[in-house]
Amino acid sequence: MDSVELLQKLVQIPSPNPPGDTVDIANFIAESMRNIGCDVRMPAPDEKPEAINVVATLGDGAPVIMLHAHIDTVPIADSEASKWSVDPYAAVVKDGALYGKGSIDDKAPLASMMLTMIEASKQETLNGTLVLVAAAEEEVGGQLGTKWMAENGHLPECDFIVVGEQTANKVATAHKGVMRCTVTTTGKSVHATNPNRGINAISAMAKIVLALEGYHNELAKRVHPIVGFPTCNVGVIQGGSTANAVPDTCVIKIDRRMIPREIPEVVQSELRHVVESVDVNPAQATVDQWIFSSWFDSPLDSDLSQAFLQSVRDILDDEPGPIGYLPGSDAKHLMDLAKGDMIIFGPGSYEVAHAFDEHVRLDDYQATTDILLDFVKKTIYK
Repeated sequence: MDSVELLQKLVQIPSPNPPGDTVDIANFIAESMRNIGCDVRMPAPDEKPEAINVVATLGDGAPVIMLHAHIDTVPIADSEASKWSVDPYAAVVKDGALYGKGSIDDKAPLASMMLTMIEASKQETLNGTLVLVAAAEEEVGGQLGTKWMAENGHLPECDFIVVGEQTANKVATAHKGVMRCTVTTTGKSVHATNPNRGINAISAMAKIVLALEGYHNELAKRVHPIVGFPTCNVGVIQGGSTANAVPDTCVIKIDRRMIPREIPEVVQSELRHVVESVDVNPAQATVDQWIFSSWFDSPLDSDLSQAFLQSVRDILDDEPGPIGYLPGSDAKHLMDLAKGDMIIFGPGSYEVAHAFDEHVRLDDYQATTDILLDFVKKTIYK
């Protein structure tokens, strides 16, 4: 099948997460890669056996180049279902674009990588190894997908890694990490006719929210050259049950975005200090439920990096970057396997992902494919 037919087929195999069942799409990818002579493995975690990944290997020896894309998509939300102008799983082509759930995130990068593997398989010998990784579970953090594979020996160390995401065919070398936590204030509930007898947990939390806003403003002084500055956002607040009672609890959830090289333990300490430095007496405040997702960054020092940058210049007649990638990606789970450099790269914009009428422009998709093909020709074709 040609490049458009391949992408259509991938979109036409639903793989929403949740629930995260990737059996059908993994089987299609695995069969396609076996048909061109790849060694194919399909690892899946015991905790979620339906979250099947595909690891397809072609060639042997150095350099080892990984092409990584994820095969799960976000589900179609109730709020967006009626807004689609086409069937989200029909993979309709119109006005120079292919529409469908997962078309840009992440099946267009995946299709470009599969096409690169197919072309490479036509060579009699390769001066190196290509590894296609089609990963499950990225949309829910990658814990049972790329992270699980990396920690359990299913992925090789690599000289160069391309993680497929939406970068408008620019080369991204960094994204932010995330630290999340929950703050709870505890007071004393009484009837609102005489609120001074109680301890208002919402009033106590209001002081903490203002302190966190000041902390966020201070973070703007820490500037990373391509991903900007760290942030602190209060995204959820819950408290009280009725207007005529003093609330005895209030809860907020905090999202703290970390720039590369920030130390998680230091960020935790900072957030604790902000909360604990606020005088909420006689109420009490606690911070817990910490969740951390790493940042990613990589240099562009290697010969393979320079070859990739040159491929972008040659195909697009444009400067390749580097740029920062604002969303997260599975690159954070691959840093220990990257003996050389790692980049995030692919067609289109994340702005159209996770939304109704998700689409990828076919010329952008073709450019991604051409760049990957040119890079592989430069580096491992004999």
